[in-house]
Amino acid sequence: MSKKIVIANWKMHLNASQASLLLHRLQERIRIHREVEVVIAPSMLVLQPLSVQIDRRKFRLAAQNAYHQDKGAFTGEVSFTMLQDLAHYVIIGHSERRIYFNENLDIVSKKVSACVRNGITPILCVGETKQERKLGEAKRVIHDQIYTALSGLTTSEVSNMIIAYEPVWAISTFGGEVATPAQVGRVLEFIRMQVEELYGKQAAKKIRIIYGGSVDDKTVGGFLQIEQCDGVLVGNASLNYIKFAGIVDEAYRQSLV
Repeated sequence: MSKKIVIANWKMHLNASQASLLLHRLQERIRIHREVEVVIAPSMLVLQPLSVQIDRRKFRLAAQNAYHQDKGAFTGEVSFTMLQDLAHYVIIGHSERRIYFNENLDIVSKKVSACVRNGITPILCVGETKQERKLGEAKRVIHDQIYTALSGLTTSEVSNMIIAYEPVWAISTFGGEVATPAQVGRVLEFIRMQVEELYGKQAAKKIRIIYGGSVDDKTVGGFLQIEQCDGVLVGNASLNYIKFAGIVDEAYRQSLV
């Protein structure tokens, strides 16, 4: 059974001093749990100073994005190569990147390849919009997102990555309906089946598939009880150290069951 993972996506929030204070409070409140992996994904600006402050017995760091070229004349961009010594993970294909920054299937695929090429673990986000769900296209959309993003990877590389199911219709940024554990469970099972069809049973068993969609300390228990769920990607609630610590504590309790 894989270790549960809890990822805090701070998005475009917190300056350097605010981020340092939040990390300090989290380090005070969260105990070391060997059964739970806790990952912090701050803004790119504060990733480096937090890498010095962070207690690596408790946390790992993730970047929220990177550019698919390793180096070159790309003013303002940060490459996966530059993140090698800072981040263990990078979030790729988040719905906000797809919607606001027009990241299509090809761009997401290039980023996943660049991430793996540089020895960093991708956290691939997939999920359908409310309209796609209404039209009965959710499975096709998710299939296409997975198929294109994983193309060109080896079985071993796929086995080590993370896929986060984030239905756009359940994210608070976009109006956020509440997804039920039953709804989420069916999709997580579908995602694992897609990986199995592409890369076999071993890869499908090893890959970690997690859920993210307005997860907080009140709802997380129901999602973590889903058989196929290996963890959660937390947005807004991760900015509150009490709520986020509560989510980690619940993940720990679930690991003991």
